Amino acid sequence: MTAAQTLLTLAPRRQGLYEITERVASFVDEAGVETGLLTVFVRHTSCSLLIQENADPDVRRDLEQFFRRLVPPSDDPSMRWVVHTTEGPDDMPAHIKAALTAVSLSIPVTQGRLALGTWQGIYLFEHRDSPHRREIVLHLSGG
Repeated sequence: MTAAQTLLTLAPRRQGLYEITERVASFVDEAGVETGLLTVFVRHTSCSLLIQENADPDVRRDLEQFFRRLVPPSDDPSMRWVVHTTEGPDDMPAHIKAALTAVSLSIPVTQGRLALGTWQGIYLFEHRDSPHRREIVLHLSGG
């Protein structure tokens, strides 16, 4: 059994979906594992990971809009029940969004490539307004 691991560091960005598919695919390619399982894990509690369509940018825009409407900032009247506000009105909503999505993904590797579908891409979903540096652990196990 072989394994490879690396840490991706992403530059600080504001709220939004940021595709990381190419960086992840490069790691898999360099690892040289033909068949295996890739774990993608984000080391933070106010952002998350998604596999989502990467062909039409309207999908990203609509997802971002949906989550903004689902969980508005804590200074919105509908969120006055929120207690955790010390880090700003985007902090607790970011934790809620991360709880509703995923902080890790498992992706099969087949013939040395990510087994993603035709229109699938891997995204960091940043939930904070103020830019934060993010770290993502990539761990590939193979046979």
